[in-house]
Amino acid sequence: MSASPTRITSALPASYRARLMQMGQEVNFQEGARLFNEGDHADRFWILRSGTVTLDFRVPKSSPASIENLGPGELVGWSWLFEPYIWHLGAEAMTPVRTHEFDAATVRMTMDADPAFGSAIGHWVGQVLAHRLQAARVRLLDLYAPHGGGGLM
Repeated sequence: MSASPTRITSALPASYRARLMQMGQEVNFQEGARLFNEGDHADRFWILRSGTVTLDFRVPKSSPASIENLGPGELVGWSWLFEPYIWHLGAEAMTPVRTHEFDAATVRMTMDADPAFGSAIGHWVGQVLAHRLQAARVRLLDLYAPHGGGGLM
């Protein structure tokens, strides 16, 4: 896969990446498992090791609309960083998924205790958030604009 500014290997310096990874634990999900649902409390997040997770959002009187597929090295979940810590999207394992799971409160406390580390993590999550906002915009245009239009910028 190409280097993406939202992938942990591209977004964080090696020392901060190693420090973050020490806080995680390996957790696996079966295909079809929901990692989280829109509106639930966001108390953890994941970095994918393998597999595919699809982000989605609720659509009234319809099944959830897929926004983006995430793969290895990508962050699953950003709502854990911003109060009120409520998921803004949902996430489902589309294949068997192996992840590193992180307790949000622990990571936030470490970010507060080390401002340089906190800045690096915050910048990375901000990049992910900006990317996801654009992906949601494009997907909404594809779904609801006349004749699509998600490719228009």
